[in-house]
Amino acid sequence: MASTAAQPSAPHQPRDEVAERLLASAATLSYDPATEVDWQTPLDEDFHGASPEWSTLYGTAYWSELTDAQRKELTRQEAASVASTGIWFEMILQQLVLRDIYAKDPTTATFQWALTEIAEECRHSIMFARGAKKLGAPAYRPRRLAVELGRFFKTVGFGESAYASILVAEEVLDVMQRDWMRDERVVPFVRTINNIHVVEESRHMKFARDETRKRMAKAGWARRQTSALLIAVASYFIVTSMVNKEVYANAGLDRERALREAAANEHHKSMMRSSCSGLMDFLASAGLLTRPALAFYKRAHLI
Repeated sequence: MASTAAQPSAPHQPRDEVAERLLASAATLSYDPATEVDWQTPLDEDFHGASPEWSTLYGTAYWSELTDAQRKELTRQEAASVASTGIWFEMILQQLVLRDIYAKDPTTATFQWALTEIAEECRHSIMFARGAKKLGAPAYRPRRLAVELGRFFKTVGFGESAYASILVAEEVLDVMQRDWMRDERVVPFVRTINNIHVVEESRHMKFARDETRKRMAKAGWARRQTSALLIAVASYFIVTSMVNKEVYANAGLDRERALREAAANEHHKSMMRSSCSGLMDFLASAGLLTRPALAFYKRAHLI
């Protein structure tokens, strides 16, 4: 006679509705940049690489002296630099997420969403690399200090420090890329790249916000202070690395004059602050806008 003893049941796993929704979204709305982006048509130099208003020199005396062709070349170099910085941080992001899910239950929606996000980030990095090359730009890399600090952060970052830093990088890019993808002055293949990134990164931002809230719910005062400062420092280096100092010389401009005028450009600082208003509201609601953290956000012109 067969035994009627109850068989042990699998341990109950709480549902992660956010991850489940994100997996469903990825299944229905994802892109393959290899086929979605027009890589074959030669670069049309009659277009900008980004909306001119987002150029670091827009609104300066130097900008008013540039020819139309020089302005377009500058925005193409700046867009390529932003893409290169995106690759750098996406490589950090992927390692942070992998470390977070290491040895966790692979049957959960959270685990499977994390791998889905990493797969999307891999595609984005390849897309950005091909886009920068098509814009006629060299391989822009962050300065050595930023690279080494990134190496340190990807090793020690965890929990809310990892996910809130991911959110900062994605939010800043999201606002400017929404402008670029709608702007008919921007070269069409870059608009397509921006559209793909905006659609897929919206999922990543939802996950990062949700994870930050969950982790901060368990954080005491000391951890909150430490995490807030670490996130702010990471944000400072991410934002200040977006436009490489060499873009000006590569666009045929006077590098030293361009650097001076870009550093004093109140229009660009205002654009950065307005793009981050929602992000700062979120960080404040999560208790991550401490006084030491605010100093770094102000220095990066994010608040």
